[in-house]
Amino acid sequence: MDEKEYGTDVLTLVDEDGVEHEFEIADTLDVDGQQYLALIPVPANANELLDDSGELVILKVVEENGEEFLEAIEDEEEFDRMADVFMERLEDTYDFEDEDEDADTDDDEVSDDE
Repeated sequence: MDEKEYGTDVLTLVDEDGVEHEFEIADTLDVDGQQYLALIPVPANANELLDDSGELVILKVVEENGEEFLEAIEDEEEFDRMADVFMERLEDTYDFEDEDEDADTDDDEVSDDE
């Protein structure tokens, strides 16, 4: 019997300041030929784990000159639609916290149930 090792997929992204950040790939989705990823930041240390805001980062895959890149979703309607789909798909794994309607952010709050 073959034993398979299961684990989380971790992706390292570099921000505009050249700082690396690790994210767990929580889910992927293909809608009308466009691929989207739901990412959860991976804390670098125990203190960050305690201070974790539980944000869900949603990016889309964009192809340019034959190479794939991850890009923020600029269109608010597109972002909201994808956030709703990911939140529904991930609700059994994560507890989503409602964010203030006054808050101006593109990230949804989650906490890990596992």
